Amino acid sequence: MLTAQGSEIAASDQPPSLVEDYSYPGAAAILATDHVQLISGDGHIVYAPCPTGQDTVGVIQVKTTEAIGQTLNGRVCFKVLGTGGELTMKIPAVYSIRADGLSAGQGHKLKASLTTDAGVHSSVDVPSDGTTQVGVGADPNGDPTTLLELVATAP
Repeated sequence: MLTAQGSEIAASDQPPSLVEDYSYPGAAAILATDHVQLISGDGHIVYAPCPTGQDTVGVIQVKTTEAIGQTLNGRVCFKVLGTGGELTMKIPAVYSIRADGLSAGQGHKLKASLTTDAGVHSSVDVPSDGTTQVGVGADPNGDPTTLLELVATAP
């Protein structure tokens, strides 16, 4: 709508903002069905179905004692699109993080940021072809940990 002078446009006629907020697409639906809280990322780490069987190459696996994930079995998986990426989330009671490679030189190196219920923050490195135990997986008498962020880089 134009004003009397014809030089201004009404606020309701403005196009939506093009500023990206990096919120995870479909996060509300994933939280409702799979109980996985995905917050934001750069679009290069995406929530993915967990494979069955031994061949897990190409998929990051996070294991938790909670009934979450696509089959509510405590396994949550992600795929890295490209050479690296980052994803912010809240996955409680994590005890194991497995990178997406099966042998040396495959997959992505990971840096995982975690916190305990008491607010003790930590960061662990996960080799591109290995598994890192965290929380009660690293110390059965330790505090459960919540996974807050994954950052993937080329090996």
